[in-house]
Amino acid sequence: MDAFPAFFPLAGRSVAIAGEGEAAEAKARLFEGSPATVLRLTGADALDPRAYAGVTLAFVAGADDRWAEAAAEAARAANVPVNVVDRPALCDFTTPAVIDRGEVVAAIGTGGASPMLATMLRHDIEARVPEGTGRIAALFRSMQDEVRGALPDTNARRRFLRAALAGPAAEAAMEGDMDGARERLRAALFDSPTLAGRVQYVDARGPADLLTLRAVRALAAADVLVCDAEAHPDVLSLARRDAERFEGRTHGELAGFAAEGLTVARLITGSSWRTEQAALQAAGVTTEILPIAS
Repeated sequence: MDAFPAFFPLAGRSVAIAGEGEAAEAKARLFEGSPATVLRLTGADALDPRAYAGVTLAFVAGADDRWAEAAAEAARAANVPVNVVDRPALCDFTTPAVIDRGEVVAAIGTGGASPMLATMLRHDIEARVPEGTGRIAALFRSMQDEVRGALPDTNARRRFLRAALAGPAAEAAMEGDMDGARERLRAALFDSPTLAGRVQYVDARGPADLLTLRAVRALAAADVLVCDAEAHPDVLSLARRDAERFEGRTHGELAGFAAEGLTVARLITGSSWRTEQAALQAAGVTTEILPIAS
């Protein structure tokens, strides 16, 4: 990627918007409803570095190139990163198209190459992300300490949370019943059964766009990746970044992962996996093929 996306906390922070007109108003609207204090600067005030003291981010919107450049330099002199509208060469960062669901925020950027494309993609994703998604995130934030206390083991906690995100607590939060959602999550937390692990076989010869949606989801959810040495890097890139990764494990070791309740994505490129899978099934380990190309 050419640019790294990052999220700045806004509570207790100030954002400066220098300039007047519709472009400046559009930037100000980005922060409506946020906890940030918006500082509006115009004219000569925007050219004074002291005006940007304590500011987290600065946006400059002005029709006059010299004024916009001077305002940007003033912000930088105060060690504040700045975005200058429609002038990528003057920007320390670009403004993404933002999908706002409260606790859940997504951003789409094109590095200034095509803001219109970013906006189109935002509309497409907004239609797929329900308004209640932010309430689900708020539920899990409010219960973080309880969940950590009840499930100190990281892998057990991940398995519980993964299941809970598709369970009745999440459904209640989506509908706005936050009290009911917390009750359901607590019930699941203290009554949840021990979850059995499994091994899912994924054809990793690539390219990644040949994978089924089910295989992609398996890669995104797996606790452990066990890969053939020739696994295609594009397939590997779809896996969780925090998943443990191994090469050359025996079926006994795979069975051990499953016995710990872990979900294993077994990325294969040859045919020797069939003997391995048979041994796992004989040992009582649940396996799944997602699917394997002939």
